Amino acid sequence: MGKQKETWGAEQIPDLTGKIIIVTGANSGIGFEAAKEFARKGAQTIMACRNMEKAEKAKDSILQAIPDASVEVMELDLASLASVRLFAETFLFKHDQLDVLLNNAGIMMVPYGTTEDGFERQLGTNHLGHFALTGLLLDAIKKTPGARVVNVSSSGHRMGTMNFDNLMFNGGRRYSPIAAYGRSKLANLLFTYELQRRFAQHNIDAMALAAHPGGSDTNLGNHLKKGLFFKLVDPLVSRMMQSADLGALPSLRACVDPHAKPAEYYGPRGFMEIAGFPVVVSSNKASHNLEDAKRLWEVSEELTKVTYTWG
Repeated sequence: MGKQKETWGAEQIPDLTGKIIIVTGANSGIGFEAAKEFARKGAQTIMACRNMEKAEKAKDSILQAIPDASVEVMELDLASLASVRLFAETFLFKHDQLDVLLNNAGIMMVPYGTTEDGFERQLGTNHLGHFALTGLLLDAIKKTPGARVVNVSSSGHRMGTMNFDNLMFNGGRRYSPIAAYGRSKLANLLFTYELQRRFAQHNIDAMALAAHPGGSDTNLGNHLKKGLFFKLVDPLVSRMMQSADLGALPSLRACVDPHAKPAEYYGPRGFMEIAGFPVVVSSNKASHNLEDAKRLWEVSEELTKVTYTWG
């Protein structure tokens, strides 16, 4: 990979005029930075957010920086399949085009709990909500030549294992916040690679890619900062972190780089992929397990009641 690509930055985002892009979790952190850059380059940017008050403030912030930006806020709670369905119906009523779906929103290492539909919170929000959203928006994706679906994973996928006998730590059985987070992030990658295989199988002119932000200074893990261990290591960790705008670059590159290839996974190029410019990185062997990917897909369709229609 040449030097130009090794230092890929927001200034290399092409003109996005005429494109329609959805960013989930766009009111803060990486999602906000991505939405801002899409809007700066002319895309009609839809900020899909759970907290509408925070989303409106984030939209106002973008418009202050980019007065002519085309930015719209739409309500989306990924922990509610009813909310996911309503969002998709509302979007498809207005649009029959979707150039980029950036599945960015997520929760990290939270205590055990369940979503509105009874799913373990991390798998339910980080994977199942986005799986359902992507399937429900598939008609618009199929109608848009060169469309992309980008799922935001994490280096934490390496801590994940798929256990289909206790996929969602039923009743909190054997639950740990780290194990559940790792599983949800592994699921993001299994879903990405399987989605790309199905795009290819059905001759759909679309790409599925993934990205991870490395160590980025966002509010994703704010709830962890109350613990004694975090307070002890925070001074060291903070020095290694990069800003949210740099953390957004792997996602941005996966979404818009004209040289990106199907099923590529982008992350920071630096030490342990914590920080640095975005490059293609590798995910672990478990994320490429074909049997697990197929089974996760089947289970996800069964749980969400969202069946992908390819015809």
